[in-house]
Amino acid sequence: MRVIIVLLLAALLALPGLAGAQDTYRIGAIFSITGPGSSLGIPERDTALMLEADINARGGLKGPDGTRRPLKVVVYDDASDETKAVLAAKKLIDEDRVVAIVGTTLSGTSLAILDTVQKAEVPMISCAAAAKIVEPAAERKWIFKTPQSDHLIVGVLADYLRAKGLMKVGWLNVDYAFGQLGWIEFEKAAQRLGLTVVANEKFGQKDVDVTAQLVRVKAAAPQAVIVWSIPPSASIATKNFKDLGLAMPLFQSHGVGNRKYIELAGGAANGVLFPAGKLLVAEQLADNDAQKEVLLAYAREFEAKYGPRNTFGGHAWDAVQLAVRAIEKAGADRAGVRAAIEATRGFVGITGVFDFAPADHNGLDRRAVTMIQIVDGQWKVAR
Repeated sequence: MRVIIVLLLAALLALPGLAGAQDTYRIGAIFSITGPGSSLGIPERDTALMLEADINARGGLKGPDGTRRPLKVVVYDDASDETKAVLAAKKLIDEDRVVAIVGTTLSGTSLAILDTVQKAEVPMISCAAAAKIVEPAAERKWIFKTPQSDHLIVGVLADYLRAKGLMKVGWLNVDYAFGQLGWIEFEKAAQRLGLTVVANEKFGQKDVDVTAQLVRVKAAAPQAVIVWSIPPSASIATKNFKDLGLAMPLFQSHGVGNRKYIELAGGAANGVLFPAGKLLVAEQLADNDAQKEVLLAYAREFEAKYGPRNTFGGHAWDAVQLAVRAIEKAGADRAGVRAAIEATRGFVGITGVFDFAPADHNGLDRRAVTMIQIVDGQWKVAR
């Protein structure tokens, strides 16, 4: 009889909807801790582990049965590589038997693991920007994400350009998923608002100089220049822009929302504008802003442990918190966790206030975006 019970238990734990033994709740995390995306992935990892420690210090997660169990965040580095991201996802699903996956850091790596995650029916909360990660929602049943989608970010930027009378723009993007998808969204926004793209250039994520592209952009006489990338290439483009003596406003993507961008670009970053979440300018928000209290609390804890805040750590905070809230309702049942995430309404996070729905697996609107300007090395709300 004892042998039969053991065999039955083993069979139950092997069922696809159950995420392993119930002594610990395991969440998987895939971040770009090394490689070109490391300035984003490192603070994401730090934030996820900070939350793990905070939750366990309070006694762990209280599941639907009322029992508290420890939380384990199993972190893998995909080295900013799509193949390694897929291998990490398979390991988390098949070996670690996690309840849910948070990450990846980059749009390309998130897109690369979609099929693996969906076939395994494991809820995933991406920390990457591309709208394609969660759209169309009918084909992304198991996939959610916390950063503002690129079309949301681009829409705010395009409106700002038009409001400032900057109707002729030069565009440069890094030539991989983040930059490519950013261009697709900006082209649509430009057509809608009557903006003219007078130059369109690309560069590699490992390029050490983009002067040639900027010279061609300069020749087209734009009123503003937009660079869609992340550090270090975003910082390189900024320094090249400054070295060429270009006087028009320089705009960057939300991918520069960290101190690393400013450190690498140096004084050339002064005056740069970009759309991003409110975390970087939390102290400047009105006291009645729904996010202000949460933003300041996160910033204080993160900065005390790891240094300057950045928007990417905030994406991981939101992802882990969403997974945790869902586990508290559904336990280790992956389908239940997925349903609980999708049913989330009014969750005040770092990136914004999330209202998920079956047709919306990002759950954010324009209130989650503000225009920011770098002034003397500091982030300021742009006017």
